[in-house]
Amino acid sequence: MSSKLHVLTGITTTGTPHLGNYVGAIRPAIEASHRHDVLPFYFLADYHALIKCQDPERVRQSTLEIAATWLALGLDTANAVFYRQSDVPEIAELAWLLNCVTAKGLMNRAHAYKAAVQANQDSGESDPDKGVTMGLFNYPVLMAADILMFNAHRVPVGRDQVQHIEMARDIAGRFNHIYGEHFVIPEAVISEDTATLLGLDGRKMSKSYDNTIPLFLEEKKFRKLINKIKTNSQEPGEPKDPDSCTLFSLYKAFARPEETAAIRVRYAEGIGWGEMKGILFEYLNDHLKAARERYEALLEAPGKIEEVLQEGAAKARAYSGPFMKEIRASIGIRPLG
Repeated sequence: MSSKLHVLTGITTTGTPHLGNYVGAIRPAIEASHRHDVLPFYFLADYHALIKCQDPERVRQSTLEIAATWLALGLDTANAVFYRQSDVPEIAELAWLLNCVTAKGLMNRAHAYKAAVQANQDSGESDPDKGVTMGLFNYPVLMAADILMFNAHRVPVGRDQVQHIEMARDIAGRFNHIYGEHFVIPEAVISEDTATLLGLDGRKMSKSYDNTIPLFLEEKKFRKLINKIKTNSQEPGEPKDPDSCTLFSLYKAFARPEETAAIRVRYAEGIGWGEMKGILFEYLNDHLKAARERYEALLEAPGKIEEVLQEGAAKARAYSGPFMKEIRASIGIRPLG
């Protein structure tokens, strides 16, 4: 195993990446993929996707789109390990071994499970576990396996995922206590300065609000969505507050500080909403154009993406295979002679 700091990020394959995903998670991860002082692991979490999505074509298409997105945006696959979760069978095997040392009481406290139970109780459902699969219930164990398989030191996450890292720490500690020191105790990394982008309706950009702007939308559709962004009724010439404006927040997330400062002046001068939407479209479109072309070319050549993923899987298994042998031996699953 490498002596470098291991940093791991998973991407669930259930949707099409949007501007919010890019600014909040993809862009910083791609920048980190070029750092040679760390060993970054990035994986397509297709087993996790099955918890929410039982549409095989959607899972496949999302895997294709997300892999194409990361590659089009410049992920350094020579430095980083970029793989599909399902191509590393040791992860699923480790998840079972971790299940065998994980207390059910710990899983009972998982936010997603508690939220599902609460929703059933609120709706008057007599069975609190209605609609809860073992996939949903055991999600934190599979996530722990993802992290512990590669002895990740750091796991960048949003605040809503911190509990899962804490659970992975508990599970690793329990396994180490029983079977000896095998796992690094991972740490969550929460980026306080990661921008939360606003969506079409002024709320946080999220698939659950259906207010997202897909990252590589075709130019005409992209312009149409930018024009749909909700603004207030202030007229051109009236000074406007940039800090409460979705258009400004989107511009600021992509622009250089001096460009942002110049637009701030235009707000004070009373820029019209139509003009600002035009400026925003042109700026974002220029910023994304080259990556969009690479993305579209990759979608036309899924075999190329598959090749990259298989190379990544081979690199990942160079770690996971020997480590799994060591873990098996420690728990008593080893040759008899």
